[in-house]
This record gives sequence, C-alpha cells and structure tokens, in this order.
Amino acid sequence: MFTFSLKSNAEIFGENVAGLPHEWLWSNYQRAIQIGHIGKYFINSIIVSVSTILIVMIISMMATFALTRFIWKGRKRMNSFFMLGLTIPIHAALVPIYVTLSRLDLLNKYISLIIPYTAFSLAMGILICTGFMQELPMDLDEAACIDGCGTWGIFFRIIVPLMKPAVATVSIYTFLQCWNELMFANNFISDSAHKTLPVGIQSLSGQFTQDWGPIGAALVLATFPTLIFYAFFSKKIQESFIAGAIKG
Repeated sequence: MFTFSLKSNAEIFGENVAGLPHEWLWSNYQRAIQIGHIGKYFINSIIVSVSTILIVMIISMMATFALTRFIWKGRKRMNSFFMLGLTIPIHAALVPIYVTLSRLDLLNKYISLIIPYTAFSLAMGILICTGFMQELPMDLDEAACIDGCGTWGIFFRIIVPLMKPAVATVSIYTFLQCWNELMFANNFISDSAHKTLPVGIQSLSGQFTQDWGPIGAALVLATFPTLIFYAFFSKKIQESFIAGAIKG
C-alpha cells in the first residue's frame, strides 16, 4: 500500500503494478493532506477515539469493580444487562440512535459519535475487565482495608495498577472499533468540520476519481496510527494472553 501511494495512475494500472515506483510521487501525500483535508479528518478521528477510550476505560473499570468486589442484590442481573450489549447488532441500532440524536440536537458533533461508540464498546470492556478482576485475590482488598485504605484507595492503589494488561486489551479493541467505523460516522456527521478519516477517505475516492495516488496516501496515513498504537501496547496484550492461558 505504501508503494501504491507513491505511484501515478499509469504505474498503478499497468506499467508497474507490483514493483517499486519509477518516480516517487511524495506530492500524493501533500495533495491528500491539503486538497483532501486528510489532516483535519485525522485530528477528528483522534479526538473521537481518545475520548471514547477514556470514557470506556473509566466506566468499565468502575463497573467491574462494583460487580466483582462487592456483594449486593441484583449484581448478577446487572452484569447480564451489560452483556446484552454484545448481542445487539450495530446496524439494528442505527435508526433509533439517529432519531434520538436528532431530537437532542446532537448530530454533526463529536458527541454524536462518542456516545454510541462508548455504548457499543462497554460490554466488551466490562467482559474483559471482569475476567481479569475476578482472578485478583480478595486478600489484597482485605489487607489494604486493614492498612487504612477506603473503597477508592483500594480501587486506585491496588486494583487499577494490576489491571494494566486488561486496560491495554480494552484500549486496543476500542481504538480499532472507533478508528475504522464508517456507518455511524457517515450517517451522524454531514459537515466536513467533524468528519472522521473513514468518511473523509470515502469522499476522497470521489474527489480523485482519476488519480488513485492521493487515495493510497490517505490510506497509509490512516493505517499508521493503528500500527503505532499496537506497538506501544503489544507487550501488555501479550501479557494478558499469557495470564489468561495460565489462569485457564
């Protein structure tokens, strides 16, 4: 894809399909950023993705803490309620969410994507965090309580530091869900000021119908953050897989 982004149409469609470019057209990236406004769409995707990850992590960790470390009536039913989110197809919720956001005047805003992205990522986030938190011995909570820690102290000082592999796993999952999502972004955002990368690249394909180099450049720019994000969290994700195998 990288070499594709540096070729002309003549090389892409016949002269040099598989080889390195005869002429390295770095101007394709300049055109994608300046004319196609990929830079602006890139920033919009970063804002939406990071905001969603933070909200999902906070809610998932706190909900899991309440579901696994406390005994209260109805906690199993509440956990089952959260897990229902895994059974709801994202396509089935498109119209109800659109109508709700429209009536609340939330369309064409970052929040119109952050809310549904968070809602559809919470179930998996809680599921992953529950699997890890249940394996943490209650003796840690009791020892911390004896040492003077309250509920928040146990959560932030004991539980959260031990949940780093789960945090990395949930962050990667949520990031991929937000970064690559097209359907909600295409329907809930119509103004160019708040469009995300998938929608921007889709519109770019119509704008550069006769020149595929800038489209390839936009695809490369959209792929790099995923690789970088995984590179930073890959070690924690591998630790989570190893921990899950040992616990199983």
